[in-house]
Amino acid sequence: MSLPHAILTALLEKPSSGLALTRRFDKSIGYFWSATHQQIYRELGKLEEGGLIRALPSPQPTRGQKKEYEVLPAGRAELAAWVDRAEDPKPIRDPLLLRMRAAAVVGPGGLGVELSRHLALHQAQLKEYEEIEERDFPAGARDGAQDRLRHLVLRGGIELETFWIGWIEEALAGMPEADSEPGA
Repeated sequence: MSLPHAILTALLEKPSSGLALTRRFDKSIGYFWSATHQQIYRELGKLEEGGLIRALPSPQPTRGQKKEYEVLPAGRAELAAWVDRAEDPKPIRDPLLLRMRAAAVVGPGGLGVELSRHLALHQAQLKEYEEIEERDFPAGARDGAQDRLRHLVLRGGIELETFWIGWIEEALAGMPEADSEPGA
């Protein structure tokens, strides 16, 4: 049920058309909650039908024009109620971890190459997060509660990428040779 809440959050930050929302989503919330453009448009329709958002009135006929959406009081109340709810952490479902477990049974094969590819991806993501932090949260500029919360989300991403980089480097350093026997 988190995608509707992600959309409500983004629309409360700034009323947007579906297209503008998907573009903004890709540059912010999409870093930690992914959704396709089709999922976002489908969810916008459900939120509008549910009375949580509405299309802003347009001064011109809307045929062929983008609808801009805003959150209604019921949407804000739903988002606030969701923030207040308890939710247990979700277990990690990562194909790389499963692939490593399988390699313990059938042998590492090309796993080292895949680990190296993942390492490069995590290093690139960490670099992007650090650039965002430097640009959007320079030292001493985190005064408001909203900025502190946004920065904490970004710091979470930085810490996760740092973890993955260290873990993959450890995995690569301990990779068995490709011709070794599988373990148990």
